[in-house]
Amino acid sequence: MLRAGLVSLLEASGHTVVAAVADAPALRSVLANWDADVAIVDIRLPPTHTDEGLRAVLEARQATPGLPVLLFSQYVERLYVRELLTDRAGAVGYLLKDRVARPAQFMDALAQVASGGTVLDPTVIEAMLARSEARHPLDVLTGREKEVLRLIAEGRSNAAIGELLHLSDSATTKHITSIFDKLGLPPSPADNRRVLAVLTYLET
Repeated sequence: MLRAGLVSLLEASGHTVVAAVADAPALRSVLANWDADVAIVDIRLPPTHTDEGLRAVLEARQATPGLPVLLFSQYVERLYVRELLTDRAGAVGYLLKDRVARPAQFMDALAQVASGGTVLDPTVIEAMLARSEARHPLDVLTGREKEVLRLIAEGRSNAAIGELLHLSDSATTKHITSIFDKLGLPPSPADNRRVLAVLTYLET
């Protein structure tokens, strides 16, 4: 039902759905012959309904780094988030399934991932940060910097962050630069600093 609903939503929004498959073997075949802008994948797929979707995606991104993929899960699964981000390539998203009921948010997340961004469900971020901060508070970041980093993890652009937090463009850039500096993330052509910042924040 979810798959059929997604196909209808995407086609109604002007997108072309090139494949809609029901299990992990079929998904692996599609991803091995990739010819699309973004994949939308359920983490739990037949035959065992555990993490076949995630495994297929991780394998595909090893073969094709940065292959854009938006994954769904029914519940917050912290380990899966870390596995998705560890390749540091970006172009990845993780949403809870109920986000499909909010078409505007879902389509925005899909566009972010397709363009190379990283999008994490706000509920996932809250759960991970609550656990992380309980163990090891990130005292190196100010409260406002944590707000900015949370929005980065949600896939927000600098302009969107500034609008949501009522900051000027220069102030937003200053906060983001400070976050990178405090987390020890110098400029590098090989790494996506936004992805590394989110990883550092969630894992510290």
